[in-house]
Amino acid sequence: MERFYSATYVRQGQFFYFSSSTAGSLIMQTQRYISSELCELNRTWVFQGPGPSLQTQTMMLEEAHERLYVGAKNTLYSLSLERVNHQYREIDWASSESQVEDCMMKGKEKPECANYIKVLQQFNTTHLLACGTGAFNPLCATIKVGHAGQVSRFGIFSLELLQIRLTCEHIEGHGAVLAQSRGELYIGLYTDYWENDAALCRLNNQSYTRTERDNRQQLNEPKFIGSVVIPDNDDRDDDKVYFFFTERGMDAEGVNKAVYTRVGRVCANDQGGQRMLVNRWSSFLKTRLICSVAGSNGIDTHFDELEDVFVLKNKDEKNPEIFGLFSTTSAVFRGYAVCVYHMNVVRAAFNGQFAHRERPEHRWTPYKGRVPYPRPGSCASKVNGGGFSGSKEFPDDVLRFVRSHPVMSSPVLPLHKKPVLLQTEPGGRRLTQIAVDRVQAQDGHYHVLYIGRDDSVVLKVISIYNKDTDTIEEVLLEELQVFKVPVPITEIIISAKRQQLYVGSEVGVAQVRLHQCELYGSECADCCLARDPYCAWDGLTCSRYYPAGACTVTHRHMHMCTGAEERQVYGVENNSTLLECTPRSLQARVLWYIQRGPDREKVRGDESVVITTHGLLFLIVRIGDAGMYVCQTVEHGYVHTLLTVTLHVLGGERVSALIHRTGEEGEEEGETTATSSPAPATSRLWYKEFLQLIGYRDTQRLEEYCERVWCSEKRRRKTKLRYTQPLGRGERRARGRGEPHRSPRHTMDT
Repeated sequence: MERFYSATYVRQGQFFYFSSSTAGSLIMQTQRYISSELCELNRTWVFQGPGPSLQTQTMMLEEAHERLYVGAKNTLYSLSLERVNHQYREIDWASSESQVEDCMMKGKEKPECANYIKVLQQFNTTHLLACGTGAFNPLCATIKVGHAGQVSRFGIFSLELLQIRLTCEHIEGHGAVLAQSRGELYIGLYTDYWENDAALCRLNNQSYTRTERDNRQQLNEPKFIGSVVIPDNDDRDDDKVYFFFTERGMDAEGVNKAVYTRVGRVCANDQGGQRMLVNRWSSFLKTRLICSVAGSNGIDTHFDELEDVFVLKNKDEKNPEIFGLFSTTSAVFRGYAVCVYHMNVVRAAFNGQFAHRERPEHRWTPYKGRVPYPRPGSCASKVNGGGFSGSKEFPDDVLRFVRSHPVMSSPVLPLHKKPVLLQTEPGGRRLTQIAVDRVQAQDGHYHVLYIGRDDSVVLKVISIYNKDTDTIEEVLLEELQVFKVPVPITEIIISAKRQQLYVGSEVGVAQVRLHQCELYGSECADCCLARDPYCAWDGLTCSRYYPAGACTVTHRHMHMCTGAEERQVYGVENNSTLLECTPRSLQARVLWYIQRGPDREKVRGDESVVITTHGLLFLIVRIGDAGMYVCQTVEHGYVHTLLTVTLHVLGGERVSALIHRTGEEGEEEGETTATSSPAPATSRLWYKEFLQLIGYRDTQRLEEYCERVWCSEKRRRKTKLRYTQPLGRGERRARGRGEPHRSPRHTMDT
């Protein structure tokens, strides 16, 4: 996995998604944790540095040395991968007083004249490359860290200035992106103080190569996002360097108009031309990256602002997966999307037709004329027959063609031709960073997306494509607020080896465990329905998934999750009865079945039976409604039996006789004098027998109610009979009110 060096630029955001043919709805099964909760769960550790604010600019993971290198304001830190807030080392690299004075003379404020370390890159097996703004006088240096396995020498040796010609030297403003191949550096940045000259450069000790100045067909006000070296085949001379950026488009009149996301590429061994394009790329081409959704009116909604890009490497280094985080802003809405691109589609676009227009006022069309040999944009390698030892030997017509036709006609379309994740109306929150982990499960691999927001929150999302319906399901698993204060997330790095996430912001660096499976509960169904691919039910607990696990994220069978609850419920004929069944997930669809012998029939609502969110409601229950009812939930392919309910329907006459009998016993008891013997201890109030018959579950509270309302009235009447004095002459006895049959008038206060 590779992290890009990108430009820098709770929890109330709402997810709404395009439906049907565009993408599936995001499933809100979210576990939300704030910073203090993550600390209590021993899931996160934060390094804030010795000063008031760390001001993280860039980070680099080095598994061999077990260190995380952090470029910050005036300081370079080396943190432990085990615990980022323990045993850190640092190198001070501040701008000199003279540099600060010169910077302020240029009109900059003093905070801007610090040395912000923007670039960190592995230089060789023992050194790092670091580049800082240097008070608007950029400087790069190598830092000795030692061999893997040795005690780190970080912080002991002073900085060794890198002796290279920094013709492309400005790394402030829109930021810089950097890639390295065979000891050479490839950088996208602005070269001048006023940010007018954007360039893609290669630097080494002897020479430099860059894009042409003032050629708006190559670069037009770009914002550089990322770069990476990707081989095309086993011939290393055919390696390509890919740059990802956004730029201004130009309409037919040549006026700046829309913003487009581009992927550009050059040959890693490109030396420029001999007579033309001297010290300029002879292989630079670019094309558009499309990330859009089709609207119901047939008009596509395009996400054209690339915010971040992540290259997920796999065993085949020639075919990594590219994840782009895009945004769009219009008068209608603001939204974000994540699109995935495969390298075979990218290469096909660069091997396709060139775009062409006769004059600046004309529109771009596919080029239909003759294409010179070797194909413009190709490398001097064995792929071209080995007839050219370098780009300086290319014919002039090849160089002339690539200079006038740098744009490809076909854009690069995303996987499935749609985003794997969409967010619209984000509640004022911006999505800033993305990192992706490939998780192996029993039935395949899954991509877990970690997306940083501008309020210290990292979203953990999975996306699953359904080939049969051509839809995408997105599940938001967790919202992790990794810092106490709401600040933008500026960097996300995944350590698959340690199962840790390292998150950077201006206030510090947070280390977060990728998963904590026990938080999903102690039930098998809860563990499986959480859909976290890191987790599985092992028969006893929800724990980290390993190949021998029992339940994975998309299993269609839940046979490992047994133990459905069984209930006995009694209803009274011609009365209402509710069979309670409430799923934990609001997205689950509830199905009811009635089991009569070997046959099972689906219960369908009618005028007497209503399927509610709380269960199956019989408005008028009949004797024929008795039987075994099964409550099942269906959620994204999971069919889970929550409980089985056996409904017994009592005849109305039987219940009436029971109530009448117990009522008469109550009247006889009320007429008993004070000298009468008390009722046997085994006698029971009629409502308790009735509760037992109908299977009421929460009897304790109802018994307390009855005791306080009905039985208290009975006790008061007994006391009155016991202590009532004989009435005097002329006094009339009050008429009895039939207290045993009185219903309470008011609801008891709880």
